[in-house]
Amino acid sequence: MKIAIIVIRVLMGLLFLMSSVIYLFKLVPIPEQTGSVKIFNDGLNAVIYLMPLVKVIELICAIAFISGRYVTLASVVIFPIVVNIFLFHAFISHEGLPAAIFVLLSTLFLAYTNRKNYTSLFIPK
Repeated sequence: MKIAIIVIRVLMGLLFLMSSVIYLFKLVPIPEQTGSVKIFNDGLNAVIYLMPLVKVIELICAIAFISGRYVTLASVVIFPIVVNIFLFHAFISHEGLPAAIFVLLSTLFLAYTNRKNYTSLFIPK
């Protein structure tokens, strides 16, 4: 089980690292978009700070996943982004759905393996 945790954590970290570095340094040209994908991305780009902020958060979480430090925190921070990635591919663009499912299940798996660290969040005061 320990090896599976490390493999999934590192794969997720590399995926988010690659995604954020490509976006932040504009290494790959953005392909032409049409339909709902274009409307969605135009809306995201209209809010100038949102996508760079998301990519910086992905970069920080990727470093945490790869290094194995603060994985519990990184899983919580990245979860809303992962849910949006999954919903985007489930409802708007089905092309990346297998990768989105992998990322969602991996995030849930990491959260489950670190569940003992979340118990203090659910104590009513």
